[in-house]
Amino acid sequence: MHMKKTVMAAKKRIALVAHDNMKAELIKWARTHKDKLTPHELMATGTTGNMIHKELGVQVKALISGPLGGDQQLGGMIAEGKIDILIFFWDPFEPMPHDPDIKALLRVAAVWNIPIACSVSSANFLVSSPLLESEFERDIPDYDKYLKERL
Repeated sequence: MHMKKTVMAAKKRIALVAHDNMKAELIKWARTHKDKLTPHELMATGTTGNMIHKELGVQVKALISGPLGGDQQLGGMIAEGKIDILIFFWDPFEPMPHDPDIKALLRVAAVWNIPIACSVSSANFLVSSPLLESEFERDIPDYDKYLKERL
């Protein structure tokens, strides 16, 4: 796959996702880092987004619930370049009926080379980075070139 450069704006579009057993942990984490998160555009799968909005009083674009397709909705947004960072507190001990959707979401985030945090520690590293508040150049698949080569 050929790659090309793109620039993430200083104001990031951050997706927040958590499995049921991890929602309290994500809300606790978001509360701790509220000042770092609020300058950015926040979005989340349905239940998580509504809980963060209610608990923290911040604007969150809530998509549909993960098991109903919200994970796939986020994956599509990543592929369209509409999400810059994925914070996904998943539960490694609890199998989910929508595990294939979760794997697909993590895969598309890796394909499109966005930062991903799947634990409190990795999320702490992400929000502590000076790159959170500045432009950032990254490589992404050159989809136009890919299409030309396929035809």
